[in-house]
Amino acid sequence: MRIIWLRVALPTAVLAIGFAAQARAQNTAAFSDRDFQAKLQYCKTCHGLSGQGFCGSSPMPRLAGQQPEYFENQLRAFIERRRENKFMYGVAHVLNPTMLPTLAAHFRDLNPKPLGGAPRDLVARGQTIYEQGIPDANVPPCRSCHGPDAKGNAVFPRLAGQLNDYIVRKLVNWDKERGQDPKNPDTSAIMAPVAHSLTDAQMAAVAAYLSYLE
Repeated sequence: MRIIWLRVALPTAVLAIGFAAQARAQNTAAFSDRDFQAKLQYCKTCHGLSGQGFCGSSPMPRLAGQQPEYFENQLRAFIERRRENKFMYGVAHVLNPTMLPTLAAHFRDLNPKPLGGAPRDLVARGQTIYEQGIPDANVPPCRSCHGPDAKGNAVFPRLAGQLNDYIVRKLVNWDKERGQDPKNPDTSAIMAPVAHSLTDAQMAAVAAYLSYLE
């Protein structure tokens, strides 16, 4: 009886392994280049042909040069409603999950010139805040997480070249947009006390400085 069981079980196990391998292969090739290019063009409709962002009534953020890990994390945050944005939820939740790393890698490799446009007279003050923080308000130097050149690191986003209006809006609305699932906190929690401690003038200065960085 034992020999008969082995003869039956072995082919079944081989079939199971084969089906699992086939499923993995399908999962890694779950989208075509045509699908990817279509999604990419859709992204560029709002974020610019080179991912440089767009200055309009509602500023569209720069995606070019963004840290891939951060990029993917934010798309998942939109999907999971941890980050609130009605438009981006509609975009992100229909994306094929296997496409996220490819999108992230594409935008990471883009490097257009910053759009700039912020008041130049705020840049020096913004640089001081970025590099030294605001000790009296318990605001640490921005560079401690985002790097000396503001190009980010892994889960910490690139801020260099980001639209100044976009940065200000995100800081002002931090509690309304980020960390929307207290049971599932993410790295956005690190920025909450910083956003609360900055004055409008300080936000504008930091945003102006960052908007000109390449």
